[in-house]
Amino acid sequence: MDYSKGIKFRLYSTKAQIDVINKHFNACRFVYNHFLDVRQKAYNKNKETLNYYACCKLLTALKQDGEHLWLYEVSNAALQNSLRDLDRAYQNFFARRGRYPKFKSRYNNVQSFRLQNGNKQIRVEDGGRVRLPKIGIVKVRPVPEFAGRILNATISRTATGKYFISLCVKQDIELGLNDGGKIGLHFGLRDFYTDDKGNKADNPKVLARYEKKLARAQRKLSRRKKGSKNRDKQRLVVARIHERIANIRKDFLHKLSLQVVEENSLIAVRDLETKRMLKDPIFAKGISDASWSEFVRQLQYKSFLHGGTVVKIPTEHPSVQLCSVCGYQNEAMKDLRIREWVCPQCGAHHERGENAAVNILNEALKLEAQKV
Repeated sequence: MDYSKGIKFRLYSTKAQIDVINKHFNACRFVYNHFLDVRQKAYNKNKETLNYYACCKLLTALKQDGEHLWLYEVSNAALQNSLRDLDRAYQNFFARRGRYPKFKSRYNNVQSFRLQNGNKQIRVEDGGRVRLPKIGIVKVRPVPEFAGRILNATISRTATGKYFISLCVKQDIELGLNDGGKIGLHFGLRDFYTDDKGNKADNPKVLARYEKKLARAQRKLSRRKKGSKNRDKQRLVVARIHERIANIRKDFLHKLSLQVVEENSLIAVRDLETKRMLKDPIFAKGISDASWSEFVRQLQYKSFLHGGTVVKIPTEHPSVQLCSVCGYQNEAMKDLRIREWVCPQCGAHHERGENAAVNILNEALKLEAQKV
C-alpha cells in the first residue's frame, strides 16, 4: 500500500550553505509578503482576486526587473511554494478554516521553506548526506535509511538556531500487527489517562516542572536592552528551555501512543473540544501542557499503520456521570472534586476515571456495531 510519511533529520551545514539557506528564508518571506500586498491592493482597487497562477506570472516579471535579480540566487521551486502557501491561506480563510493571511516578520527566528522534487534534484547519498538544489550536499544525522520516492523537502530553522530537513517520502508499506485488545481511555489532569481496566498513565506535567526556571529566564530577557547582544544571548536561553519542554513532551507522547496502538485493535476516546476547554482560566495551562489532541492525532495515524482503529464518541456523551453497570446517571459527578462514588441504584462502587473509560469503550463498541 502506498503511504506518504515525513522523516525529519538534523542538518549539519557549512557556513556557506547556511548563508544560502538563510537567503532562501529571506526570499520566500519577501515573495509571500510582496504578493500578499499585491493581492490586497488588487482587491481593494478593482475587486479583483488573484490566484496562484496569476501570481506565478507576476513572479516571473518581478524576477526580471532590475531590482530583484537576487531572487535568481534561490530555488524557483521554493518561491513557487511560498505562493502556494499564500493561496492556501486565502482558501482556508474563505472556508472558515483559518484566519486572514498576515505578513511574515523578518525578526521571527523560526523560518522554513519547501522544495519540490520534480526533477529528482533532491537525493539521499551515501554517508548520511542529502543533495539539495542551490544548496549542495549537506550532512544529516541520523543517517537516512528508507525506501521510497522523495516528494518534497522542507528545510526549517528553530528558535535555537538549529537546522532540520523533513523529507516527505512515498513508500509501499505493509500494515503492522497489534495484540487485538480493546481499550477505552479517559483523559485527565491528575493522571494523563485512565483506561477501562483501571490502569493509569502518569501525567509528566513538563511545563510545571520547568515553569520556575522559564520564568526566571524570561524576567532576565525582559530587562535586556532591545537590539543588544546580551538580549540575543538571553533569548537563546529562553528558547532552549522551551525546546527542552517540547522535546520531553513529544518523547512521552510518541512512546505512550506507540505502546497503546501495539496492544489494541480498537481504541475508544472522547471527542474533546479542546478549544472550548482552553477558555477555562483555571485549567487552560494544564490542558495545553497535557496535549491530549496531539496524543489522539498520533493514535489515529499509528493505529492505521498497525491495522487498528480509533473511535471517537460524541462530546455530549455523559461518560463520567453514567454507572457502567446499570446505566444510572449521577449528575453530582459534574463536580470534579468527586473521585469515587457509589451508584444509588445498583450499589456498584466506581472510581471516576475507570468508570468513565468503561462507558467510553461501551459507547464506541455500540457505534462500531451500528456500522456493520
